[in-house]
Amino acid sequence: MAIDPESGETVALFHPQEQAWTEHFAWSENGTEIRGVTALGRATIAALQMNRSALVRARGMWVKLGEHPPELD
Repeated sequence: MAIDPESGETVALFHPQEQAWTEHFAWSENGTEIRGVTALGRATIAALQMNRSALVRARGMWVKLGEHPPELD
């Protein structure tokens, strides 16, 4: 369980084997940050620190190489 930073609501974390990534997350326009589109997504991003600076920098390099963001169906 984690807290959605937008609503303050306590919600479950994202479960990749039971839930679709695209229902809860989206890439920022420049492809370096993950955006939560639901309370579950926002809480998961915050709890797992999915946009910490080292990851954002790495994604930026991958974007420049044309390797990121991944195509999601």
